[in-house]
Amino acid sequence: MTKKGKLIGIGVGPGDTELLTLKAAKVLETVPVVFSPKSSKEKESIALSIVRPVLEKRKDYKRLMLVEPIFPMIEDKAELEKVWTSASEMIAQYLDSGRDVAFITLGDSSIFSTYSYVQKKLIGRYEIETIPGITSFTACAAARNEALVEQNDILTIVPKIDDRLEDILDYSDSIVLMKASRNTSKLENTIEEKNRPKEIYSVQNCTRENEKIIEGFSNEKPYLTTTIIKFGDD
Repeated sequence: MTKKGKLIGIGVGPGDTELLTLKAAKVLETVPVVFSPKSSKEKESIALSIVRPVLEKRKDYKRLMLVEPIFPMIEDKAELEKVWTSASEMIAQYLDSGRDVAFITLGDSSIFSTYSYVQKKLIGRYEIETIPGITSFTACAAARNEALVEQNDILTIVPKIDDRLEDILDYSDSIVLMKASRNTSKLENTIEEKNRPKEIYSVQNCTRENEKIIEGFSNEKPYLTTTIIKFGDD
């Protein structure tokens, strides 16, 4: 009976290939199957662009199985469930054949990652290892050369602004707005008008060649935009 393969979730970091962990690079140098979802047929996965230099150095690169399923950027939960189920079944076929599969994901594998949905569906059926990666927001703070939080500060990570905004603004010391390209000017004005001393900055394409640090909110709002709000003492 063929021994089943292992699923390895790999956080590939924010953008710079040199920020891959040593453990992630070691796995990517040998794993037979790399699973790299992308949002559409026309676009290459950002995660794949980060690890490609590592993959291309492999002597067996031409024999590497690179799987690029479409994970559309939609919010319909029923449709997303179909996508995650299909992806899980596809991965299971490789695992059942005895091949290990590396699922690469931007940033860290446990923070708003597509990998987590597949992980939940396959856990208990297969051996799974998860390798963490550097997050976008810690990379943004490093690019700014200042701490994200200190002492007893409360850090809040927000993927999408909703009606909980007021509570977040009242009780957080630092706020990370992930996917800041989705913010509306109305919501940004609400944050700016909050009567607390604060510093706001945004980082576009953090750690990539076209990285840009902006005071306040970004007007351009490319996809890889993170905004950080740090409140001072009242």
